[in-house]
Amino acid sequence: MANIKTEDEIILFEREMKEFWTKLKSIYGTEQINQTSALRDSCKESIKALSEKWSKKLKEGDLMIDKIQEYSNEIQQQSQRISENQEHFTEIKSNLNQEEEQKKDLINSIQELKEELIKKKEIISSKNKATKERVEQLCKSKVLFEERLGLEIRKIHNEQLQFIFRHIDHKDPDKPYVFTLSINEQGDYEVTSCTPPLDCIAEFQLKVRETNNFSAFVANIRKAFTALSYKQSA
Repeated sequence: MANIKTEDEIILFEREMKEFWTKLKSIYGTEQINQTSALRDSCKESIKALSEKWSKKLKEGDLMIDKIQEYSNEIQQQSQRISENQEHFTEIKSNLNQEEEQKKDLINSIQELKEELIKKKEIISSKNKATKERVEQLCKSKVLFEERLGLEIRKIHNEQLQFIFRHIDHKDPDKPYVFTLSINEQGDYEVTSCTPPLDCIAEFQLKVRETNNFSAFVANIRKAFTALSYKQSA
């Protein structure tokens, strides 16, 4: 019964729709209805085309946004690399400046050492020259000392001179009385040995440094050896 009732209702609805459509046609006319349908279809097509167009635009916009974001990320990465390179460059520049300062300090130190070395060479050369002149002076006096004082002078190691007196001990004329003389780093006379030892040798050494009278220095040492010989013989 329910199914029969539903089918009757459908039949009735269809009949009513036909009647409504027939009345609508009689009122507006078939042509106007067709125009309305065409306009409706045209609107649908326009809306569909516009929808597709904007959909495409939206997709292109999304792609553009993604591309811009990609470019932005790439620019940020490049900016970070530039910043890192700038820091590295600053560090290198600082190291170069330090090395340049160290180089200048080293050059200055080398120059100071050169100047100091030149001064030392000049001092050594001057001392060597003075020593050589004194040794030459002593050698020139050799003959005089040998003849008058019975003295023999020998040049031994380390630029030292050995003075050997004889004819002092009347009991043993050939007995040697010896002292050795050198020129020290300060350019002064220095007695390095004395045989037999004399208590007054330091006094004689100081006096010859003050007066630079070498002949008197040698004569005084001979007198001291002679006095010691007489004292030992008594």
